[in-house]
Amino acid sequence: MTGAVWELVRRAAPGPATRLHCFPHSGGSPGEYLRWSDALPRAEVRAVQLPGHGARLAEAPLRDVRELVGRLVAAVEFTPPFVLFGHSLGALIAYETAHALSAAGLPPPAGLVVSAYPAPHLTRLQARTPVHRMSDGELTPLVLAGYGELADELRADPEYLGMVLDRYRADHELVETYQYREREPLTCDVTVLGGLDDDIGVDELAAWRAHTDAGFAVHLLPGDHFYIRSGHGEVMRLLDASLFTHRPQGIGS
Repeated sequence: MTGAVWELVRRAAPGPATRLHCFPHSGGSPGEYLRWSDALPRAEVRAVQLPGHGARLAEAPLRDVRELVGRLVAAVEFTPPFVLFGHSLGALIAYETAHALSAAGLPPPAGLVVSAYPAPHLTRLQARTPVHRMSDGELTPLVLAGYGELADELRADPEYLGMVLDRYRADHELVETYQYREREPLTCDVTVLGGLDDDIGVDELAAWRAHTDAGFAVHLLPGDHFYIRSGHGEVMRLLDASLFTHRPQGIGS
């Protein structure tokens, strides 16, 4: 779509500054990451806004990771120095974006920070019907569970609920149809974050080591899949370190 805004910025950093490009999780909002600019004053935080989400709700959502990344890289200027951050689905998109930049001969990120997502070469067994193939009846309770007190309002608007379900399916289709391709390891540092109570195990997180020839670290924080909210302060500290010291080492907690 011509003129589509792929990234939002709350506070443009004066002069040259490290940019942090943040990729949202399934159903995530750019606004959650824009608020991080208050805790990361030395960086320019830029939140990726995908088609079919946020202010781009009228656009059809994308359902293939490589198509999405190709359009993103063509539309967004990644000016060094910059770091890519992604949580859950966003981690996969950030990883593929790093490879797409390399393949296009563009400057690579100084660092890649991936959160709550297993290494992309691993295959996870599906314990249930893939989300993108669920009926409305199966999917609605899963979606409404994340809306809290707003669930009744969403249920009362069938047209809007249908749009939300479609976007939710599209996000999960990105992951559930993803086909890993083996390539040379990235040349940037990779920092991996995870929640101690998430169902993604430390071995799945540590397996990201195979995807970089540079610095590598794993940090486990208290909390579940959304530890980035409950452990906001520590997440900001680790992001700040990844932004300005590009040689993480070891596996810690």
